[in-house]
Amino acid sequence: MSGRARLTLFAALATLMTSWSLASLVESSGWLLQAGLLLAVQSGVGAAARRVPMARWLTVACQALVSLLVLVFLFAGKGESTGTGPMAYLVTDVGALFRRGVQDVAEFAIPAPLTDGIRLLLLAGVLLIGLLVDLLAVTLRSAAAAGLPLLALYSVAAGLSGGQGGAWFAFLLAGGGYLVLLLAEGRDRLAQWGRVFGAAPPGRVSAASGYGGGSGSGQAVSPVRTGRRIGAVALGVALAVPAVLPPLGGGLLARQGEAEAGGNGVGGTISAVNPLVSLQGSLNAQDNRVVLKYRTDSPQLSDQYLRILALDEFNGVKWEASPRALTDVPERLPVPPGLGEQVRKNAVEVRTNLSAADTYAQRYLPMPYPATSVDIPGKWRFEPVGRTLVGDQLGKDRYQNVQGAVYQVRSLLLRPTAAQLKAAPEPDRAVREEYTRLPDNLPPVVAETARQVTRGAKDDYTRAVALQDFFAVSGGFRYDTKVASGTGPTAIARFLEDKEGFCVHFAFSMAAMSRSLGIPARVAVGFTPGERQADGSVNVTMRDAHAWPELYFEGIGWTRFEPTPRQGISLPDYSRTDRPAAQPSAPAPLPSQSAAQPSAEPSKADACPPELKKLGECGGAAPQQNAGGGGGGPSVTAVLGWTGAVLALLAVPLLPLLWRSRVRARRLAADGVLPAWQELCDAAWDVGIAPDGALSPRRAASRLVESGRLEPEAAEAVHRVAGALERALYAPPGADPYRPAQDVLLARAALLAGVGRLGRLRALLLPRSAVRLRWAAEARRDAWAEAVRGRLAGLARLVARIPRPRLRLPMRDRG
Repeated sequence: MSGRARLTLFAALATLMTSWSLASLVESSGWLLQAGLLLAVQSGVGAAARRVPMARWLTVACQALVSLLVLVFLFAGKGESTGTGPMAYLVTDVGALFRRGVQDVAEFAIPAPLTDGIRLLLLAGVLLIGLLVDLLAVTLRSAAAAGLPLLALYSVAAGLSGGQGGAWFAFLLAGGGYLVLLLAEGRDRLAQWGRVFGAAPPGRVSAASGYGGGSGSGQAVSPVRTGRRIGAVALGVALAVPAVLPPLGGGLLARQGEAEAGGNGVGGTISAVNPLVSLQGSLNAQDNRVVLKYRTDSPQLSDQYLRILALDEFNGVKWEASPRALTDVPERLPVPPGLGEQVRKNAVEVRTNLSAADTYAQRYLPMPYPATSVDIPGKWRFEPVGRTLVGDQLGKDRYQNVQGAVYQVRSLLLRPTAAQLKAAPEPDRAVREEYTRLPDNLPPVVAETARQVTRGAKDDYTRAVALQDFFAVSGGFRYDTKVASGTGPTAIARFLEDKEGFCVHFAFSMAAMSRSLGIPARVAVGFTPGERQADGSVNVTMRDAHAWPELYFEGIGWTRFEPTPRQGISLPDYSRTDRPAAQPSAPAPLPSQSAAQPSAEPSKADACPPELKKLGECGGAAPQQNAGGGGGGPSVTAVLGWTGAVLALLAVPLLPLLWRSRVRARRLAADGVLPAWQELCDAAWDVGIAPDGALSPRRAASRLVESGRLEPEAAEAVHRVAGALERALYAPPGADPYRPAQDVLLARAALLAGVGRLGRLRALLLPRSAVRLRWAAEARRDAWAEAVRGRLAGLARLVARIPRPRLRLPMRDRG
């Protein structure tokens, strides 16, 4: 394989390996196989064009054109274009699918379903990055610069996923792909100078050549092999260092998941145009920040739900809010649709004063339903059908939101009775047609289950209560916020089979089943009432995020039902049955294996963390706020472990100091002149006076005194040690009462005093003589390698001595 062909192959491989980082953004990874095939086609076109040969820009143009045509034919017919003819079928259709993919990205939570639009965006993005990598690495012969588009691809994926879903493995693949590309280019460049040798014959590599191991080893280390080793070490360090360093939360370094979905950090801003995008992330948040505070004169706090918006359209893939016209916010909001005079007379107008946290940047305004008036500063618009307030546009890509807002809402506390709901007349025909619409691909099991659950019911109210009880009481469903939210009509069928999920599953399923029975239904998203504080205010936290179904009854209007079996959520009074188990609970199923998962099933006190006990998610009564002691703080084991880890990390810079102190103590304790002289030379080396083995002890002592600018007392001490060394080396053996330890310490103190403060710190914390550790390790390694080579050579000689049998071949036709 030629060098350019190898570069083409590894450029496509590096792009594909980096594309793995996008896998965590969608529910399925099947698109990666398509991406690999399309990259192979794109690279093949480039390789063929370069063999013609063509101009560089023509090569890139051919690759871009073929990639575009392949995408067009692959996704033709899957869009929603309204044109006719081949051009509309190919180009316009794919353009519509591209726009739909952009909408899906904005609306779905991660991991998003792999819709055709999202698949088109993924494949187009990978092909674009692959084209840039091929252009830089192969066409322009600059593999190092090809890391920029690879970095852009990985950064986008890492920023959107928030470091979840095997981030270390994605980084390993991306880094490995880039290193392989660099090594391929390096090999190709070296090959242009001639043959690349991996090793030289024994005895032909000198130590000064830079390629041999020295000491007669005869083993050359090729540049390619060295490059692989350096790359592997760098990749390992990049993986290991972040595991040791503390996380950086908030600010510019905050992760996207923490900033937008209320991740695990303590900083950042919670924002979501579609609240469903961050609902599950809010329920599973670790810090559980307060997002809203309010005071209300409502006599019934359990009904004080804060509604954000209503999702009234189920298109077969997801529930979403229908696009409707916005108006200015009137001083007095119109009468809610469907609300009759009789129920309105019995309603109580409630006043609620709310304040949003500075970290909560929701564009839709949370408020009780149905609101009658809203007093809030800023630019807001009113959507009459859903009765929601939406932040208006303030500038380019800037919209009004509730962040830090203080506002007042007046609303009606409706108190319909079961008799009024049961006697409700048929809804308006337009309402029934719009709010009972279901996609054609809805699995039949949804309607069949709805009919079985409501068998024998004579009116819509009784059917609605039966559905609510099926989910909340008698159906054996379990509340679990860790279950994937899922999308599409099959998600409801899967939920009915698995019987576990969180509020989104329960609300969506009950709304769809109600529509299958002809009951107008939609899904509301917002917050449960929150927790009352000692001062009378109420705190609403991220884990109070909730979704619930609203069913339409003529004369009452849109009415809340509560199918979610979550601890702390009560059924509305008008939907309670005469059964003993009025509170939502999940009978029969076993508790979750993970104690950190919220569960509707009561669990043992020792298996439930204090954080969930405070939230009432453990099945037992939530502890009082003034309860002592054992809150959600870290355990003693965790504190000791982290303390030990921090101390060990702080001790790492002190290792050279500890090593030098130990070596110095051992040398001076020996009372020998030679160890004392070596310690004196190392002390001088630590302050910058490198040893010179070519000098005699007397000349070395004079050089040390002159370079260190020693005082007479210290200079005499140095010369005494040098004189003792000369006597030990050259004088006849005999007893010498001289003890050099005190002179060495005196000279070392003078050497340290002769340098500045930074020099002393360098000599203590980063002594230059510590290089002897590396020398000792290299010497042991070389000795071990020499021993292994000797044994291998002896084994080879033994094998060579084994006589080989001679085979005599018969000769035919002899004579």
